[in-house]
Amino acid sequence: MSTSVKSVQPEGQYARRRSLLELAPLELDCMTALWLLGEGTVREIRETLAPRRPRAYTTIMTIMDRLTQKGIVERQRTGRAWKYRANLSKEAARAHAVAQVVENFFGGSMEELLAQMTDADGRRLAGRAESIAPEAPASVSLPGKTSL
Repeated sequence: MSTSVKSVQPEGQYARRRSLLELAPLELDCMTALWLLGEGTVREIRETLAPRRPRAYTTIMTIMDRLTQKGIVERQRTGRAWKYRANLSKEAARAHAVAQVVENFFGGSMEELLAQMTDADGRRLAGRAESIAPEAPASVSLPGKTSL
């Protein structure tokens, strides 16, 4: 009897979504800029990031190349530059990220997530991270600097 061994490597759309959750902060910032632009060159992405996170042109070029290799963005040559476009919408990325949080931190229970986000009377807690996780140590960086 022969048994087939399934690859443990993710494939297709799943691979892109899985990789999205493993993005470094600058990669996520570049994706956020790209979602804002719709499509853009390295120069346009860099200019979008510059007020908040200035980086060298070559740094952004390297990040965009990595995102292309991961399959999260696609690129097309336009003249001497590459034009990048996201393969995953911001909404799809958010939905997948929330699903992963629910699965990994709340045992798949959306009710537990909602309970974490509400007070005893069922009112939504303020949007501040401190009100959601008051026991978090000061040295832990809570999400919120980069929005998906």
